Amino acid sequence: MLSGSRCPVCAEPWVAPRLLPCLHLLCAPCLRRLGAPGRTAALSVLCPVCDAEVALPPGGVAQLTPDYLALGRGAAATGGCDMCVDGAAVRRCRTCGAHLCLFCSRAHRRQKKTASHTVAELENIKDCSQAGKPLFCPSHPTEELRLFCEQCDWPICRDCVIDGHQQHPYDFTGNVIYRHGNSLRELLKSIQQHMDTLEDVLDQIDDTGNAIHSRAEAVAAEISLFADGYVKAIEEHRDQLLKQLEDLKVQNENLLHLQKAQLEQLLLDMRTGMEFTEHLLARGSDLEILITKGVVASRLARLNSVAYSTHPSVDNGIQFSPQERAGQRCGYEVFGAILNKVVDPAKCTLQGEDLHNARQNQLTGFTVLCNDTTGEQMGRGGETVQVTVTHKDKRDCTVKATVYDNSDGTYHISYSPEEPGLYAVCVCVKGQHVQGSPFTLTVKNKFRKHQGGYQGCGHGHEGHPSCPHWSCCGQVMESSECLGGPPSDTSQRSLLRTVAL
Repeated sequence: MLSGSRCPVCAEPWVAPRLLPCLHLLCAPCLRRLGAPGRTAALSVLCPVCDAEVALPPGGVAQLTPDYLALGRGAAATGGCDMCVDGAAVRRCRTCGAHLCLFCSRAHRRQKKTASHTVAELENIKDCSQAGKPLFCPSHPTEELRLFCEQCDWPICRDCVIDGHQQHPYDFTGNVIYRHGNSLRELLKSIQQHMDTLEDVLDQIDDTGNAIHSRAEAVAAEISLFADGYVKAIEEHRDQLLKQLEDLKVQNENLLHLQKAQLEQLLLDMRTGMEFTEHLLARGSDLEILITKGVVASRLARLNSVAYSTHPSVDNGIQFSPQERAGQRCGYEVFGAILNKVVDPAKCTLQGEDLHNARQNQLTGFTVLCNDTTGEQMGRGGETVQVTVTHKDKRDCTVKATVYDNSDGTYHISYSPEEPGLYAVCVCVKGQHVQGSPFTLTVKNKFRKHQGGYQGCGHGHEGHPSCPHWSCCGQVMESSECLGGPPSDTSQRSLLRTVAL
């Protein structure tokens, strides 16, 4: 996945390679040619490697992060010996940075001026081109980049400190590389977890695709057996069912293929980011890591935040119902239909006027509406509906609920609680809670006639039962105004009928 020694667009050795936010490398001239024709400055370009649209910084291609590590790979792959014309570089002087062929490396050690230099094999050097070579400040070409500004998150030189970073916290690159390198390693750990999850999901998708194919073949065989008894009419009906099944299988497989392609691309992006970062941390110098850290961390963080489903987008719930009426064919009534509607407990709802309230020892109930994944009513019965009603304060106090299948996708639930108090009601379809489940049921005491009496206010008022000076069992009957004395016989009888504990 790592970029080689040549640009993927022009296939030539690197010329000012720039690192895109998707962690792919392109030559700066190639990037400029990718911009929209006729525009002086493109706002974004389409990466030719992964087809991702990446935004360019305000300064254009020039402000993209340079990749010195790619330059090193290019120099090692294409450069020859610095001391002679014909030799291929196999070693490098750590002291002066010269690339040497085998013959010149021996001569390098024999000469007086270079006898003390350290020469190492290119493959054993962390960065076969840039390790040991100083990187100079683009703003101050004579100054080496040795410091790192924490506030600006960028390597700087001594003159940069004087020009604009005096008040900023900064330190030597060798002192900060461990902390910033560790932050990239932590992001790598998270990426690895996502990659493992994606690989598991892709395996599940493959298994589901195989299951759909196998299930479709099984249903096709079942349909064929059922159709043999009906001669021409049933054979035509069978052919139609098989075509419908094939369309459904292709539709489901297409959905799975689309999800698989999206997840594979996400996995590829994550693997690219992971391999690039691992190579950067393993082979890049401290300064090179710090230079590319920002764009790498941004890419890894973006990949970590991508949302994806951890389950296949479709299931293998294709079923065949031989009892389903399928209308007339060739003058014969035929049966058998493909059922692709599967009940979704999360889409099932509860209905009832007094869903949350009931009276002691009184029969009450509600209705469960079973819907499929699209929210449409199933239109048929046969689902497993379970209802439990349990007293919240008395765990051993449960109410038996009766479930009646109306055979149209609805189920009537009835029960009669014997104890007052709060109950927890759980309604499950296929072992999963429906919408609104569990919910709290309040069971009140049953009605009974009041055995108390009324006491007058003694003010001599006449004619109205709602006078605030009238009370029942010590409680004052409230009203907005007093219109008279004790209630009439008819009013007292009405009040006695309605008062309940």
